[in-house]
Amino acid sequence: MNTETDMPYPLVRCLTAADLNRVMDIEQSAYPFPWTRGIFADCLRVGYDCRGLQLGSLLVGYAVQTQFAAECHLLNLCIEPAWQRRRLGSLLLEQTILQARSGNCSSVFLEVRPSNRAGMALYRKRGFYVVGERSDYYRARQGRESAIIMRLDLDELPAERLHAVVRHDPF
Repeated sequence: MNTETDMPYPLVRCLTAADLNRVMDIEQSAYPFPWTRGIFADCLRVGYDCRGLQLGSLLVGYAVQTQFAAECHLLNLCIEPAWQRRRLGSLLLEQTILQARSGNCSSVFLEVRPSNRAGMALYRKRGFYVVGERSDYYRARQGRESAIIMRLDLDELPAERLHAVVRHDPF
């Protein structure tokens, strides 16, 4: 157990098709317009980097990213609402950055809803900055919502900023 937070140490591991039911539970509890099971299955099938954050035997979050031409695109990062505000999102974000760096990426891009203030704050705190906007990108209760495009330049990060306090699955 992690005595500081009174919860098990987090484990970041690769997701498999066996995780899809739990991933969908988390996705549907966190988003009013969740990804479909088919989208997650396709991400696994085509080889996107799909990681889960597990506490003990419970999957509490996940991240999906893809890498191409020295760029990483973070497609989805989610922590189950009951587990939010415990720095788990920061930990999972740090892992995605480490994965991008190990894949020789020079930058990480993502889209975030302007209404997702917690997400925007998380990304800004980590050094992401706004580079653009995609109009009418997301479905919303009242029509469509734009996406804010954010970028993190990995080449400009000193090595000591790349860290994570997480145990990796040894398998």
